[in-house]
Amino acid sequence: MLLQGLKVVEFASYIAAPGAAGVLADWGAQVIKVERPEGDPMRHVFGDAKSALAGNPTFALDNRGKRAITLDISKPEGREALARLAASADVFLTNVRGPALKRAGLDEASLRAGNRRLIYAMVTGYGLDGPDSDKPGFDVTAFWARAGVAHMHAPKGADPFILRSGVGDHVTSLATVSAILAALYERERTGEGRLVQTSLLATGVYTVGSDLAVQLAFGRLASNKPRSAPFDPLANFYKSRDGHWFVLNPRGSSNDWQVLCAACDRPDLLEDERFRSGRLRKDNSPLLVAEFDRAFGALDFAEIARRLDDADLVWAPVQSPAGVAADPQVAASGALVDVEDGAGGTYRSPASPARFPGADTSVLPPPPRQGQDTRHVLKELGYSPDQVEAMFAAGAAA
Repeated sequence: MLLQGLKVVEFASYIAAPGAAGVLADWGAQVIKVERPEGDPMRHVFGDAKSALAGNPTFALDNRGKRAITLDISKPEGREALARLAASADVFLTNVRGPALKRAGLDEASLRAGNRRLIYAMVTGYGLDGPDSDKPGFDVTAFWARAGVAHMHAPKGADPFILRSGVGDHVTSLATVSAILAALYERERTGEGRLVQTSLLATGVYTVGSDLAVQLAFGRLASNKPRSAPFDPLANFYKSRDGHWFVLNPRGSSNDWQVLCAACDRPDLLEDERFRSGRLRKDNSPLLVAEFDRAFGALDFAEIARRLDDADLVWAPVQSPAGVAADPQVAASGALVDVEDGAGGTYRSPASPARFPGADTSVLPPPPRQGQDTRHVLKELGYSPDQVEAMFAAGAAA
């Protein structure tokens, strides 16, 4: 395991920060998840669902392979135990807002005073500075809406729509993993830990950075176009005769234009005065989309796929989640992993998005029950059995 020996203390909830700790756990780190008595809200995400389905795969994705303890941080004993845990850790990861951490004596200055090698990682909605630094934020608010991602993805004139669960969170998880690993690398040179921070807002800005760079440089940006009138009709979605959608993404050379016309049995389009140049194809985009709709609409998907592959064009099917789950290339890419179900079997789950040939783990441990490791972890920190039981009796641990 690549990160074997790395100790991470996660005092966080929901998705972005636990997702980062989850990736580190997948890669071999020892992650101790610290929860308040009410537990991480994501444990209860399906609690009100009118469904006979058992389990909580959303929570399991970000929390598999961790150890779990419950501490009541409103009590001095709970705060002291968490501080002692951080003193023994390499990384302290949290998404609790700064003022609350400072009141509890769990802020960066306090914890790093007892452990100069500690990497203190904070995940926030809006960053650590500025007038809105203490505002609460989820990915649909800070990442999707405020960072401009929602506006850029809705075609001009269309209503904004809600982001799917965890998209901005998981992008922020990856940014947080990168920041932690960079700080660990620096610590190898200096012997000192540091504060690192990521935010849903900044991650959203970077995610649409290619477009936003144009806005920053030129003061304006073209809006997203509907499928019927795209900026480039060669980079668009089309549907086969048997009802399968797919997307084309040309390499940007006129050669792909010629090959595409041949692939859909429309070589006549090459001589059409409306489409003789890239500029004319953009100016007459709705007309060319209509021609391609007719051309591809006359062919079954299997034939279209064969022709596009034979021509080495860049394309992909538009797959449903069920299609993704059944796609053999998804499995071959390492995008799925088996996880223990706690009952002697396994189930499939999305994998952390990197592979380490020769060091990949074939089956990952399940997520922990709330508080299942509290007694063991407290004893590892040097608490005597009597002290542990006293903390339970006082409600500082559970």
